[in-house]
Order: sequence, then C-alpha cells, then structure tokens
Amino acid sequence: MLALKYSSFEIEAGTDEAGRGCLAGPVVAGAVILPPDFNHPLLNDSKQLSEKKREFLRPIIEKEALAYAVAFVDQGQIDEINILNASILAMHNSLDRLGLVPEFIVVDGNKFKNYKNIPHKTIVKGDGKFLNIAAASILAKTYRDEFMFKAHQNHPEYHWNRNKGYPTSEHRQAIREFGSSPLHRKSFKLLPEQLKLDL
Repeated sequence: MLALKYSSFEIEAGTDEAGRGCLAGPVVAGAVILPPDFNHPLLNDSKQLSEKKREFLRPIIEKEALAYAVAFVDQGQIDEINILNASILAMHNSLDRLGLVPEFIVVDGNKFKNYKNIPHKTIVKGDGKFLNIAAASILAKTYRDEFMFKAHQNHPEYHWNRNKGYPTSEHRQAIREFGSSPLHRKSFKLLPEQLKLDL
C-alpha cells in the first residue's frame, strides 16, 4: 500500500520523469498534488502497471488532483545539457506549471536541484512508495507514450509505437538500416560499439 505523501506539509507535490533511457524523443516529467483524502487501489509505479491500467488512471488523476502538470524537454536540449540536467529541467518546468505552489516536493530518484527554495526530498523508487510520485509517473509515461505513438506515424521504420524510443534490438536494427532521425538523441550511443574488426 502506497502512502499518500512523505511530509507533514499540506500541499506536497510529487514529481517524476519518463524517457530518460530512450534513444529518441523527449524526456517528459509530471508533477501532481493530490487531495488529502485521495486513494485508488490501482495506483502504483507506472512501470508496474499495464498500458491499459495507466490509460485508465490518467483521467482519474487529472480529475481528482488539486493540481497537475506535464512538461517536455526535447532531444535537442537533452543533447545540449545532458539527460540528467534535462530530466531535472523537465521536473522544474512541470512544477512551474502547477496551479498551486507546493510547500514541499518529493522527487523520484536520487538527483534534484533546489527549486525556488521549496524544501524537497529525493526518494529512490519513490514511485512505488508514494501516491503523488506514482501519479506523476503515470502522467509522464502516458503523455510521453502518446508523443512517441504520434511520432511513429512519421517514422514507422523505428517501430516507436512498440518500443517508444527505448533501445530494443528492433529499434537498434532499424537505426543500423535507416540511420538516425531528427528525433534521435545525438549525444546517446545509438548503436553498441563494434568490438570486432571486419577482416
């Protein structure tokens, strides 16, 4: 059973990102402030849920939350500032867009930068411990998957409708065959280095 929130502050925002390990597309962050009486038996870390359950929960979170927001940082900016900084920037941007100013922020993971002098706590695997981080993870994941599904229409050769930009063998084989697209992250190792010389 996930706890509602971490702190004793009334207005606590949970934030999380999706797409950090992908080879293509944006990193997307969600931020959510839940009401004090919120609960839902299905709500959990987005990685533990099926796509169908995530899609089912998204409108519930959006309807019930006191405030929620989603922010994208694209592949160009990821290449410029690196994926860690881009992930934190996406989380900051999602917090900027909340209709309420949080008194405390809980962050999934172990890295974050001070945001407007609001106290925060990083929690490893926080999306499996706190409902507000889990809700943020579901929004980040569903919005990003939607983006990659639309991108697939323009670049069907990479099968982003299935792999969402993650480094699957199918995705890497398509990069070998067709090269990279404008959505690929140039600072990432798109293909494993060849260890054998062709003699």
